[in-house]
Amino acid sequence: MLRMTYQREIILEELKRVKCHPTADQLYEMVRTRLPRISLATVYRNLEVMSDAGIIKKLEYAGKQKRFDGNIENHHHIRCVKCGKIDDVAVKTVTEGNQHILDAAGYTDIRQRLDFYGLCPECKRREAEHSQNGESVSIHCACEDVLDGMDSKKNK
Repeated sequence: MLRMTYQREIILEELKRVKCHPTADQLYEMVRTRLPRISLATVYRNLEVMSDAGIIKKLEYAGKQKRFDGNIENHHHIRCVKCGKIDDVAVKTVTEGNQHILDAAGYTDIRQRLDFYGLCPECKRREAEHSQNGESVSIHCACEDVLDGMDSKKNK
């Protein structure tokens, strides 16, 4: 059983507080508001330990930074191919109604991962606006909004 240190508790609280799926770097910026002396390496290490212990989910996509999810319930994700934003998506699990097939295969401790890819509404809107003006589209991640909000609070 993993011992929940004070640092791990704060990291977990910050991860569960946001609806986005932040990278370790983004989570580090959020955690620093509460633990100013914490290092990036400590955040990385604790995220890996908590992921290995099943307390959080680590979302890994080829060629992209790992993202983390505080929701460990069985659910699936949709990822924007433009900005990398990840959202939860509500779909029935593959095992629902198919348990007899899985039982016949003889497997136990069944886990699943189903990922969807597409263009998020924000990128679609931006692409439409910029294509009308002949401009290129910049990349934006929803977690940046969380960090921008924290920066504006610091500056007040």
